[in-house]
Amino acid sequence: MDVLQRIKGLVLRGQIAYTRKARDEMVSDRLTDDEVVESLLNAQTIAKVLRSTSKVRSHSHEKLYIIKSLSHGGTFIYTKGKIARRGGSEIFYVLVSSKIATIDA
Repeated sequence: MDVLQRIKGLVLRGQIAYTRKARDEMVSDRLTDDEVVESLLNAQTIAKVLRSTSKVRSHSHEKLYIIKSLSHGGTFIYTKGKIARRGGSEIFYVLVSSKIATIDA
């Protein structure tokens, strides 16, 4: 399964979590959960895949997915997150950013 489709499936099922930093950026940009979810579901591609600088238990780097997309209202949103496990289930974990993107970002 394509990674973007996997992320969209997690988001559709409500399997999404946010860090405090992501929440703070959402508040700063006056973004709602719905707008972030809409932008993830509207995404056509993953803009970039990064490897985290910290290693997880398996000693491999985590993959961070950069997604830039529009909400239904036309707000261009930048989201950085990872697929993680919590309580035995997969979630899409928005861990660094979820904010209004600039066109050249």
